[in-house]
Amino acid sequence: MFEPRIKLDRALYDRLKKVAAAAGYATVDEFIIHLLEKAAGDAEEAESEDAIRQRLQGLGYIE
Repeated sequence: MFEPRIKLDRALYDRLKKVAAAAGYATVDEFIIHLLEKAAGDAEEAESEDAIRQRLQGLGYIE
């Protein structure tokens, strides 16, 4: 099975490792995946809010 890999600067990885441990994550990978999923969800939500705003403006409900 193909698993994507990304390269991180060693200093950044060490920082993430400390934060992940302090936050109670079992691994750095688990912590990074959680961060990326949250960021993707936030971006998707922002896009949908913008689309709703545009529709409401088009209907004349908001300016």
